Amino acid sequence: MIDKSSLRSISEDREILIREGKFAYLLPCEELRNLISNFTITFPDKAMFSDHYTIMPHGSVTLVLFYYNGRLHSFLFGPTTRPVRVGDIANKCDVIFIIEFQPAGFFPFSKINQKELTDKIVPFSSIDDTFDIAMHSIFGSSLSADELLLEFEETLILNIRFPYPEKLSLAVKYIIQMEGAAPSMEISNSVFYSSRHLNRLFNQCLGMSMKSFSRLVRINKSIQLLNEKTSTLALISEKLGYYDVSHFVRDFKMVCNITPQEYKTNMSDFYSEIAKF
Repeated sequence: MIDKSSLRSISEDREILIREGKFAYLLPCEELRNLISNFTITFPDKAMFSDHYTIMPHGSVTLVLFYYNGRLHSFLFGPTTRPVRVGDIANKCDVIFIIEFQPAGFFPFSKINQKELTDKIVPFSSIDDTFDIAMHSIFGSSLSADELLLEFEETLILNIRFPYPEKLSLAVKYIIQMEGAAPSMEISNSVFYSSRHLNRLFNQCLGMSMKSFSRLVRINKSIQLLNEKTSTLALISEKLGYYDVSHFVRDFKMVCNITPQEYKTNMSDFYSEIAKF
């Protein structure tokens, strides 16, 4: 199993988003970037995560492997549309390895309609037992972060079973480009595909409708802006095309279960997406 010191010796060929003493956020190889947003390796403690530490909803699947009470566990977090509190377990783990998928990025690895996984947390063995065994073997035997990442990338590439639908890919990119503010008809017209068929793709491959995903993109953009000290609620609501501040606050609270101001006040208790949007 890897130890904390291996984070200091990650290959220069590996693109690192953020690295500090106890964690690193890393980009996958080029071949996987349309499916995987980033990898995270963390050696947590109480100082890093409070019991209230919560993942903000971002609409994507996350695969988590972690050592807890001397055992290796692996869980799949389905496409998220609501916050998930993880701090009370995360701060007790010895090491955590996270694969954050792009929107609909997990679908090519599975035969499952992603709508069946939305907002569910399940043992990964119940999704793909053979794949799960392979990942456990890699995690347990790797002696460095580089070895862990390379072995996981090779295994992930071998387990791609379906192509990522081109129309869906273009629609997701358009929604992100428009910061979640584009209406469904505009999105459909941008990819020359009917709204009905495009919504079917979104529900099957991403686990939610175009409208729901667009709302999550918009909220995640607002979270990025809230992280900036100079941003005000008025500026954010105007930039993201809300009718007024009250509409922004209502939309934010509906998705995140807290107000923007509560998020800003307790920012260290939340994880927001750093690589997808």
